[in-house]
Amino acid sequence: MSRTNPPPLRRFRPAAVLAAGAMLVGAAGIGLLQGSASAATFGCDVNYSANDWGSGFTANISIQNVGDTATSDWTLNYSYSGNQQLQHGWSGRWSQSGQNITVQNESWNAAIPAGGSVSIGANFSYSGSNAAPSSFSVNGVTCDGTAQTTGGTTTNGGTTTNGGTTTNGGTTTNGGTTTNGGTTTNGGTTTNGGTTGGNNNGDRVDNPYVNAPGIYINPEWSANAASEPGGSRIADEPTFVWLDRTAAVHGDGQSADRSMGLKDHLDAAVEQANGQEGFVFQVVIYNLPGRDCAALASNGELGPEEIDRYKTEYIDVIADIMDDPAYADLRIVTIVEIDSLPNLVTNTTDQGEAGTEMCDTMKANGNYVKGIGYALNKLGDIPNVYNYVDAAHHGWIGWDSNFGPTADIMLEAATAEGATVDDVHGFITNTANYSALEEPYIDISGTVNGQQIRQSDWVDWNQYIDELSFAQAFRQELVSTGFNSGIGMLIDTSRNGWGGPERPTGPSSSTDLNTFVEESRIDRRIHPGNWCNQAGAGLGERPTAAPASGIDAYVWAKPPGESDGASEEIPNNEGKGFDEMCDPTYEGNARNGDSMSGALPDAPISGHWFSAQFQELMANAYPPLS
Repeated sequence: MSRTNPPPLRRFRPAAVLAAGAMLVGAAGIGLLQGSASAATFGCDVNYSANDWGSGFTANISIQNVGDTATSDWTLNYSYSGNQQLQHGWSGRWSQSGQNITVQNESWNAAIPAGGSVSIGANFSYSGSNAAPSSFSVNGVTCDGTAQTTGGTTTNGGTTTNGGTTTNGGTTTNGGTTTNGGTTTNGGTTTNGGTTGGNNNGDRVDNPYVNAPGIYINPEWSANAASEPGGSRIADEPTFVWLDRTAAVHGDGQSADRSMGLKDHLDAAVEQANGQEGFVFQVVIYNLPGRDCAALASNGELGPEEIDRYKTEYIDVIADIMDDPAYADLRIVTIVEIDSLPNLVTNTTDQGEAGTEMCDTMKANGNYVKGIGYALNKLGDIPNVYNYVDAAHHGWIGWDSNFGPTADIMLEAATAEGATVDDVHGFITNTANYSALEEPYIDISGTVNGQQIRQSDWVDWNQYIDELSFAQAFRQELVSTGFNSGIGMLIDTSRNGWGGPERPTGPSSSTDLNTFVEESRIDRRIHPGNWCNQAGAGLGERPTAAPASGIDAYVWAKPPGESDGASEEIPNNEGKGFDEMCDPTYEGNARNGDSMSGALPDAPISGHWFSAQFQELMANAYPPLS
């Protein structure tokens, strides 16, 4: 249901050298590490490349530590010889004074291990010449590929696996983890960049998915999946419960596919938890007034001005149910209002022909911002609720003109109606969408026959080509905008596997730019703006905790087999209209480059079971199903 917009014309805390005599606490056990007084060395090597489009460029920089000990913090300095002007950067705190550029580490990438590297980047504008910098230094050391003695000390046995580490003299209490002299997580451990432990926000752990004893399996979805031939292979995967109308909260049987209400699901989750604390329950909050202003298939029951009904009849009821002490031992993960805030950035009429009058209305009345702020405030008051706000996807807000403004409006919503940034645990990308997790055969910074990958028809000058790189970069943008540095990201991988016989097995050999991209890309949609019941899609990565830097989990937010929207007009009592993007014969609009919709035929209304799609998702799963 997430869309695109036309372009403009592991929270990672690396294992590090432990201070002498520091106590090591982790999954491997407890032991005392003795320090040795050998001299440490530090050196650096920098790889710099620029993707130039004439009036601006992207600088891609990799800093390698060629010394024998990890950095604790780092500062990169270099200079340009022309009039290059910094626009925005990522994976570091960028600043400019005249021609001089300074980049300081973020908290999550401060430690570059010996032999390791960190990648950063920024966009610049310029006129005239654009010569590459001639010299770089890190922490005052010229980066010429050689190491220098720093006079520090290293330790014997200095890193842990599957356990916590203490770095740069930080102290550990209660068996926790102190990183880069920072805060202690009170008993947490680090796994692939995700941490668990208290003191993040009230009683919440840092990453609700790490060390959870299990994740709720929705019995209604599971029964539908198991009834399909071969569906038992995935019927036990955890999926989100969707509260897409007030009836879904109460469970009055209005929809045959979803007769259980929120309380029914939570009671079932308590049974599945079987007395174990920290069991995860996942739910989508999705019923804003004037919902989904740029699409009809997922319109909702509330009119654009019905903000009071949203608060009292929907959010207040949900909050009261979740706050029941019977559910206090669950970790309740919410996705808050998909597709809403990005629409206010990209799909108003002042943005061009892709805009709609309904998006104009919702921007003017402020009810998306107010509604999300109210939801975050009410749900954020419940200590075991973890709010993740929807952040669209790379094919929607990956362009510079959308990237920063989307983060800005998210901060506006997160501080509206009594909410604060502490009510936001993180963000999710690709909800109910099909964007590939990674594009292994296309380098977004590369060229083909002298032409930049970014100028291909498929990429269309976007800064990103897949969800993982986008989610990691957008996380940094959100932090720099004002969100807490500990936020994590979720990525919906339920339908972005793109396996099957059409999946490329390597990069194309073509020297024609567009042919190369078409033959190399994993995402097989006709256009990245296509979002409804996409033909050829497959199940993606199975739900996984802390799979990558800055990513709390890969999740199945959109339950596979539930339709995105009807392929023709179907009368219903759920407020869901007919959107031409769900019609396989539709020839498109400005939001998808006037391309065919790529939708499957004979689809039911959104949220209802779509057997043909489910079968295709299994057949094209990647990783494949066994």
